[in-house]
Amino acid sequence: MKKILVVAAHPDDETLGAGATMARHIKEGDSVSVIILGTGLASRNEDKNSDISREMLKLREDSKKALGELGVKEVEFFDFPDNRFDSVDLLEIVKTIEKVIDRKKPEIIYTHHWGDMNIDHRMTFSAVMTATRPMLSCSVKKILCFEVTSSSEWNAQNPNNAFMPNYFVDVSQTLKKKLDALAHYKGEMREYPHPRSTEGNEYLARMRGLTISTKAAEAFVLVRELVR
Repeated sequence: MKKILVVAAHPDDETLGAGATMARHIKEGDSVSVIILGTGLASRNEDKNSDISREMLKLREDSKKALGELGVKEVEFFDFPDNRFDSVDLLEIVKTIEKVIDRKKPEIIYTHHWGDMNIDHRMTFSAVMTATRPMLSCSVKKILCFEVTSSSEWNAQNPNNAFMPNYFVDVSQTLKKKLDALAHYKGEMREYPHPRSTEGNEYLARMRGLTISTKAAEAFVLVRELVR
């Protein structure tokens, strides 16, 4: 049994990026935990100090339902400010992730790509890389970056930040679970042809599947794999 940790910036990122892969891991008997670092809400309000506790609770309930659809039973939420991770010392985010890694001892981490348009995604990646420095005491042996529709493809891409996958997971049997899970994020999903729509995510999975001659796939960038 492998221990998997998914580190996401906002509720829905984890399912958009690796939902079907998480479902496959669970189907194969692996242990999957998820942490969501940010509130995912405050930046939408003109008053950044407004009371959003009710909305936040609703979003987190939606997240639990979505992850339950995938079979994930362990999810933790933190309160870093939405779209303002750069207003927080990176060390705070690193220490949060380190504490989870110390408790969970994951072997594989899935997280954001360094080239995403969203600043919170980029800082999450940096924090994960810092928290998983390849010392003998670190349990993490593999780090994979996922793509999040309406962020990974929307940046001004160049060879240094473009999402160029080199690791593919056949999710032909679990894609439906991902799409069913996304349906719980009613406030986050958009109407087609927005990329963060149910149809958009299905089409992306079908296209990634064509890359490896399967009906559907999720694509990742393998950042590091240690074989000791």
